[in-house]
Amino acid sequence: MSSGLGHFGAYNSAMALYEYKCKDCDTRFEVRRSMTDTSAALCPGGHVNTVKLLSAFASVGASGASAPAPSASAAPARGCGGGCACH
Repeated sequence: MSSGLGHFGAYNSAMALYEYKCKDCDTRFEVRRSMTDTSAALCPGGHVNTVKLLSAFASVGASGASAPAPSASAAPARGCGGGCACH
């Protein structure tokens, strides 16, 4: 019987790659860990005073081609630059 979750198995066992920054030494590093793990990440320098960063990533389609970049709006920029749906 399939769980419907593909090769990840149970949801709480899925692993994700998170980016952190150490507040003590300013080192940026990545940690692969369970999506349910909320413990502090240890920086390579041994410090525990770290913060999880918001990482942006690009998605590639099945053909291997990336999606085209959004075009700039002809409307004047407002706060966010006009590239979102808030206008």
